[in-house]
Amino acid sequence: MIQPHLALHIPDGFLTLPVILVTWLLAIGLIAIALNRVQADYKERAVPLMGVCGAFIFAAQMINFPIPGGTSGHLLGGTLAGVLLGPWAGSLVMAAVFIVQSVLFQDGGLTVLGANITNMGLVGTFCGYYLYKAIRFALGRDTWRGMLAGTAVAAWASVFIAAMLTAVQLAFSETAPLGVAISALAFWHVLIGIGEAIITVIAVSFVWRSRPDLFFDPPRRAYSSASRSYTTR
Repeated sequence: MIQPHLALHIPDGFLTLPVILVTWLLAIGLIAIALNRVQADYKERAVPLMGVCGAFIFAAQMINFPIPGGTSGHLLGGTLAGVLLGPWAGSLVMAAVFIVQSVLFQDGGLTVLGANITNMGLVGTFCGYYLYKAIRFALGRDTWRGMLAGTAVAAWASVFIAAMLTAVQLAFSETAPLGVAISALAFWHVLIGIGEAIITVIAVSFVWRSRPDLFFDPPRRAYSSASRSYTTR
């Protein structure tokens, strides 16, 4: 049997109708909840940051590098969006990025857009954010070490978890046996996850040093710096 060329961006025809429907329901449901949470909890200042973050992730995702097996890898950005925007606004940004990619650039199929949004946008963002938060708060909420460890581990894990979820969906759709799907996706996405971690750490470290107040969970020194700037005006 010829091993199919599998990637995180699932093309049309690779998933069965039941899997497509389930993933669309998950994507639509989580996006609807995220919209309500963002409207209720987020301040207006988050909107420009959402636009800038979305533009950066979109541009970075368009840079693909080939890997054996007839596919390619690129930045996902779910953890980056979650760290800067929080899980709800971050998931909306990721969903918007994948919609534009699918509709305008045919990067992933239209019928399976729900699966791609669920795997890479929603699961990647939520898992990435909460894993990052747990590690950072355990090692030091206000320390660069805690941020570094949390960001690196969460960015890598978000890629690997998305790959494994994709493998399960392909197996349920009988596109490939589960063992084949896992072997086709796991090895290379372990390596892609390392690249994701490096890029995410570089981007997050820059914001940490220059504008820590932009973090969804900013370090306490960001509050004190902001207070000093206000008193000097």
